[in-house]
Amino acid sequence: MTLPDRAQIVVIGGGIIGCSTAYHLARDHKADVVLLEQGQLTSGSTWHAAGLVGQLRSSASITKVLKYSVDLYKRLDQETGLETGWKMSGCLRLATNQDRWTEYRRLATTAQSFGMDMHLLSPQEAKAMFPLMEVDDLVGASWLPTDGQASPSDITQSLAKGARMHGAKIHENVRVTGFDIEDGTICAVKTDKGDIACDKVVNCAGQWARQIGAMAGINVPLQPVKHQYVITDRIDGLSSDAPTIRDPDRRTYFKEEVGGLSFGGYEPNPQGWTMDDVPNDWEFRLFDDDYDHFEQHMTQAMARIPALGHVGVKQMINGPESFTPDGNFILGAAPECDNMFVGAGFNAFGIAAGGGAGWVLAQWVIDGEAPLDLWVVDIRRFSEMHRDRQWVNDRTLEAYGKHYEIGFPHVEYESGRPRIVSPLYQRLKQHRAVFGSKLGWERPNWFAPDGMDARDIPSMGRQNWFDAVGDEHRHVREKVGIFDQSSFAKYEVSGKDALTALSHICANDVSKPVGRLTYTQLLNSRGGIEADLTVARIDDDRFYIVTGTGFRTHDLAWIRDHLPDGADVRIDDITEAYGTLSLMGPHARDVLEQLTEVDVSNAAFPFGHVRDITIGGHSVRALRVTYVGELGWELHIPIAAIGEVFDALMQAGRSWDIRPIGYRALESLRLEKGYRAWGSDITPNDTPYEAGLGWAVRRNSNTGFVGQEALTAIAGQPLTKRFAGFVIDDPDAVLVGRETILRNGEPVGYLTSGGYGYTIGKSIGYGYVRNEAGVSDAFLADGDYELVIALDRVPARIGMKPFVDPANAKVKS
Repeated sequence: MTLPDRAQIVVIGGGIIGCSTAYHLARDHKADVVLLEQGQLTSGSTWHAAGLVGQLRSSASITKVLKYSVDLYKRLDQETGLETGWKMSGCLRLATNQDRWTEYRRLATTAQSFGMDMHLLSPQEAKAMFPLMEVDDLVGASWLPTDGQASPSDITQSLAKGARMHGAKIHENVRVTGFDIEDGTICAVKTDKGDIACDKVVNCAGQWARQIGAMAGINVPLQPVKHQYVITDRIDGLSSDAPTIRDPDRRTYFKEEVGGLSFGGYEPNPQGWTMDDVPNDWEFRLFDDDYDHFEQHMTQAMARIPALGHVGVKQMINGPESFTPDGNFILGAAPECDNMFVGAGFNAFGIAAGGGAGWVLAQWVIDGEAPLDLWVVDIRRFSEMHRDRQWVNDRTLEAYGKHYEIGFPHVEYESGRPRIVSPLYQRLKQHRAVFGSKLGWERPNWFAPDGMDARDIPSMGRQNWFDAVGDEHRHVREKVGIFDQSSFAKYEVSGKDALTALSHICANDVSKPVGRLTYTQLLNSRGGIEADLTVARIDDDRFYIVTGTGFRTHDLAWIRDHLPDGADVRIDDITEAYGTLSLMGPHARDVLEQLTEVDVSNAAFPFGHVRDITIGGHSVRALRVTYVGELGWELHIPIAAIGEVFDALMQAGRSWDIRPIGYRALESLRLEKGYRAWGSDITPNDTPYEAGLGWAVRRNSNTGFVGQEALTAIAGQPLTKRFAGFVIDDPDAVLVGRETILRNGEPVGYLTSGGYGYTIGKSIGYGYVRNEAGVSDAFLADGDYELVIALDRVPARIGMKPFVDPANAKVKS
């Protein structure tokens, strides 16, 4: 078949992700799609995938994506006439210790929150479902009946046939060699069989996605890792409908296959493959069998299923799988290019994700924005540091090794650290800081008192740092603390059309006079919250934007993508130019007055203003804002001067017992105050009105802003979900998020975040209360509430206002 000269959309890669994306583009959007595969369909990693299909993840949106996959695999054969090998066998997850059992109790609660039915079984009940299994060491097992298994090649061929049926054209044995690019936009895909002009490109090239992206200057941080499993001969007594098994404490998984078992695992000492380009001719190829490396899985598997010691091995599969540095796959619009989208890095669960990932990616390609909150898999979660191949390799191998570890809250990665440090790093270490890492930046999570081990000790209950963080929390409420927040992302927007451009992008009014701040959301076309940031007007045509550390690439790309065509406006990322010290607490003004001649009284420097002040001979941009509910300033300081300014603040604050404070205290402080966190409490799925942030949306705008039309369409209609806070009296209950909210005994939502408020001495959680008939004030007030915490129902009280008054720490009664 001759290649067409032009197509609306070119999909690169004929594995399950590429075929699913092409199928959904053609079926749902009637798009003119051409799919290019350098070898034959499935010839990359799809053909040797194990084919387990699980659905439950910690993200509601990703769980929805995986549930869609299952629904698609159930019915696809009816449309195409090609079987998918789908078998809803259910999945047993085994627990051999109490921490794992607590994890499963929390997972079962999450499943309930997301509308799934997960059961907890005794060891004997688990054995009844899989009689060949030894269970003497089990505490119990979880059971998700709707999980299953499928044939990766069969699904892919069925998706490919469906794509053709809806008009997509699929070309095998066509290798992409480059792109024609003009002004950051791909105009044509170059291949060894000719060029194809196009409007958009979707990179679903699997383990080749990194090098395909590199041809267009796009970073796709992947590392191929050798992943092994074996297929046994027939096993007497093994049922054809036996459930799949995940045995994470033994790092192994099992599924029935033609009367035998497929089993493999995730070892703590994984073997990366190449950090160079993956060979183009790696088609239907495997590595040599490596029984020495696989022995650790073989030993554990035989201990769990002794029959394996008496059965032959039919085949070992040792092939490369594409893994990512954080264990989540990659979807979305590449920030370096106007029209390349990526679907890659599926971390050995591409079959489970394939159907749903193709569905949402196709919608993303057509609309230019994600149809759901897909932040955890968005390619814009990465940054320039992810171009470092050695760093990506090291972090990816660590993530692989953690695949089956117990999911303790607050666990940090260790490899590749420290990567980026502020000039205060050594000073903070001297204060016994225990650091975490965010987008490469080392940030103090907490400070260990003298005599205490300065490290995190993971726990399913109260963490070892609980009391130390409580002391930091109270210090900010009662005295004054200083936070190193130099990792904040910072941009400068300038030009004669800067105000017009930001007014188009921002939901709040940024046309305030010079010297004023605006807290605002950036909205998508559905009215959902795509970003949450502060805009400071520092001149008539110059603005200073501050946003969260992890959102640096995402927020910058969103702003650039939505600048009005032809506008005279420039946006510069100046994150490394400024360090940030947040001075917070009732004595913050007392400290600042010792160091600057500028009047920082409330009358002269009110909340929501920005001033340039001088500290120790250095010009400092001071923003009067707070994320802790106390008097405070963010001090943005030329990075070379931050050490001197920090020392000056610490010296001036001695009379008020100033001390450095970490991010875990910041989290506790913001929970009491009711501040929302983007990515958890507010997401692209939530409108400002639902989130209780309608006050930050300008009304009756003549200029219009992105998302305004969607908000106008729902104005005056009853809200079907509303953001609310909850407190519980049980001193032993630990909230981590995703706990189910019960109203009058019925589930009405789940927590988006949770923690502890040391001022009020109670656990605090936030989430959305849902009701299709409307969530009125009366509906909220009239209910009796409980939270389901690791399957236990705990009485809770709802609160629609902060649990602590701002700036004076009075507890709400």
